Amino acid sequence: MLKRYRLKDFDYRLVIYLVVLTVLGILLIGSAARSKQTMQVIGLFLGITAMMVLSVIDYNYILQFYWIIYVVNIVLLVFVRIVGSNAGGATRWISILGIRFQPSELSKILLILFFAKMFSKYEDRLNDWKILLTMIVLAIVPLYLIKEQPDLSTSIVVAIIFCVMIYIAGLKRKIVLFTLGGVFAAFTAFIVLILNYGRVILNDYQYKRIMAWIDPTHYADTAYQQQNSIMAIGSGQLLGKGLNNNVISSVKNGNFISEPQTDFIFAVTGEELGFVGSCIIIILLLVISLECIKIGKKAHDLQGKLICCGMATLVGFQSYINICVATGLMPNTGLPLPFVSYGVTSLLTSFIGMGVVLNIGLQQRKY
Repeated sequence: MLKRYRLKDFDYRLVIYLVVLTVLGILLIGSAARSKQTMQVIGLFLGITAMMVLSVIDYNYILQFYWIIYVVNIVLLVFVRIVGSNAGGATRWISILGIRFQPSELSKILLILFFAKMFSKYEDRLNDWKILLTMIVLAIVPLYLIKEQPDLSTSIVVAIIFCVMIYIAGLKRKIVLFTLGGVFAAFTAFIVLILNYGRVILNDYQYKRIMAWIDPTHYADTAYQQQNSIMAIGSGQLLGKGLNNNVISSVKNGNFISEPQTDFIFAVTGEELGFVGSCIIIILLLVISLECIKIGKKAHDLQGKLICCGMATLVGFQSYINICVATGLMPNTGLPLPFVSYGVTSLLTSFIGMGVVLNIGLQQRKY
């Protein structure tokens, strides 16, 4: 389980990027919702501790329990359906021993670990239709359970991570092209169906969010979040209005954005730190993803490479969606900005995933 590692192989840059980004997030959360800041600080210390512990535990040892990881994941998601607590019309949280957490956030990390092992185990047979179908079924089960919470945005992120990992594992290009063609056709049909029968095939809130994005004028009661977010980001101009400002014209101070510390934390960033601060956040998220890819390229086995690519996809793609929502480029979803948005479960599980990445970096391939 524990091995001897060379200190010079430890990726200090990744740790520094993560801590700086999280500290910036804590400052923004304190400005958006002071009462939430202390819990996020606790989450930072717990996350760093978990990351450092996992960084010295051999990831190959952890992956020996891949089926246990998968089953635990499914059990937690089923548990949400049975005894989960409801908030904002969604049942995504459970409480164990007084600790409230969101299993779908942990699910992202657990599924990255599980499929990294599965794809590497069946690397030579991955393009066999029986194996491919088995992998898809194994992915569909947790995806369905997450979607039914309902948490469509998280299920989409998990699906994208699955697709990227299976492609990196060696899926043939013709299968990828065939799948992309099918996805494009399905997406086109989906848009047509929404415009004509949206209220039938979607939940009411999902339909309103999509239509508010397409036609914000006629769905102003639903579009106000994104419209106010865009206004807040624009009002920050180059350097922003400053953290914890008391400017009357502030969108945040006027409570024009509900829960600004979570899904719309980027709106707070744009308003208070301006264009420069927003760019710093985006650059940090980018270099974290690139650092994971860099470690993955040097991994001494396929499963290490897949874990790094999975974590890079999680940070990169989820950040992309969150920022697109805050700037009005995508329909409103409920995804946090990694390491920035408030959420102890999201923060802690992200650090756990990065701990495994750091261990992979300690066992890099020698040239």
